[in-house]
Amino acid sequence: MKQKWVKRKFEFDFPASEYVHFLDFLKQTPAKLEAIIKSTPKEFLTKRESDTWSIQENAGHLLTVDSLFVGRLDDYLANAEILRAADVSGGRTIRADYNSKNIDDILQKFKLIRQEYINRLEQLEPEDFEKIAQHPRLDKPMRLCDMLHFQQEHDKHHLNRIEELKSKWLK
Repeated sequence: MKQKWVKRKFEFDFPASEYVHFLDFLKQTPAKLEAIIKSTPKEFLTKRESDTWSIQENAGHLLTVDSLFVGRLDDYLANAEILRAADVSGGRTIRADYNSKNIDDILQKFKLIRQEYINRLEQLEPEDFEKIAQHPRLDKPMRLCDMLHFQQEHDKHHLNRIEELKSKWLK
């Protein structure tokens, strides 16, 4: 398994106009996730590797964490100085008990919350993506466009982990 997400460092040295590319990636994540899940036999969706999350728990985590990103969008739009903090323990995902849920419900809810979020972002003006707030864990200023990059990388991290587990189970 690759580096833990909470240990990753980020540099945000790109122009704010890059937000359009990050937004495009974020729009595509629900379809990518669904394609991976739909081609995975159900008996492997909830299988765990030691103490790590299952495929289904990784998918559920994307749903859980989208509420954080929606809240952080609210923070930017309210000109907050500091973004709300994430639960880096994964407690909300664990308490959600995604392995006991229907995968189709998880995918549908994720698709809906992500689409509502994307719709809000698409209503913003280009200069809104330059708004800055302090990221609490990274302890650095983060523009809204940087947050979209951060979220894109988070999506990639979990999509890659799901693919990694899938390839392990389907040897």
